[in-house]
Parts: sequence; structure tokens; C-alpha cells
Amino acid sequence: MKLASIIVFTSTLLLGACAHNTAGIALDSNGQVRVDSSSFASDVNVTDIASIMVGDLVKASALIQSKSSYDQRVQYKFTWFDANGYTIENEATSWKSVKLHGMQQLQVSAVAPNTQVSHFEIYVRETYSD
Repeated sequence: MKLASIIVFTSTLLLGACAHNTAGIALDSNGQVRVDSSSFASDVNVTDIASIMVGDLVKASALIQSKSSYDQRVQYKFTWFDANGYTIENEATSWKSVKLHGMQQLQVSAVAPNTQVSHFEIYVRETYSD
């Protein structure tokens, strides 16, 4: 029994050591910025958040900017909120992966899942897959 406990403990430590930092940068539709990883923020910036109405739905956009000279892969995700601050259909929204070339700027956009959306946030993080 003691050997099994040691194996489980060692496996947990090894798997935990392989986990990557998934912290990044958030920017909401009110212009509030949240930096969860200062090292990532030194390489990538998120600006120019905007929205327009497309019919009855909010269409949001933001500019992701590389501040480094090398290529990097990032993921972004829009999160939608109602007037009370509750997330709307968050499970249905997936992470999108894009490759940023050195010093590249890339405009990304998404359309709200329904008419209840009053504000939104975009979160950008580094990814380690190619």
C-alpha cells in the first residue's frame, strides 16, 4: 500500500511540473485591463476594443498586438455578460488559436450568442501547441 501511495504522489508531481502557465491579459468592453501574467504582457498587448450592433446582436472586436520580434501562438476567447454581470453561454464559446508573427497586429472579432448580451470581455493567453 505504501508503494502505491508513493507512485501516485510521484506521478502527481511529475504531471504538475508539465503544466504550462495559462495566465494572460483581459480587456473588457468598458476598457478595463487585467494583466494576469506580466511576462506575457511584455510580449503581447490587447487594445482597440469596440462593438457594433449587427441586427439585435453585439459584434465585438479587439486588436491583438505582438510586441516581440519572434513568432508566437496565442489563444483568445470572448466572454459575454448580461446586464446583471452573469456569463451567457460561456460553455458554448471556445478558445480560438492564432499565430502572431513578430510585431504583427491582428484584429479579432466575434458575435454575441444572443440578444441578452450587454457587455463582454476578451481574454488572450499564450499557447504552447503549434
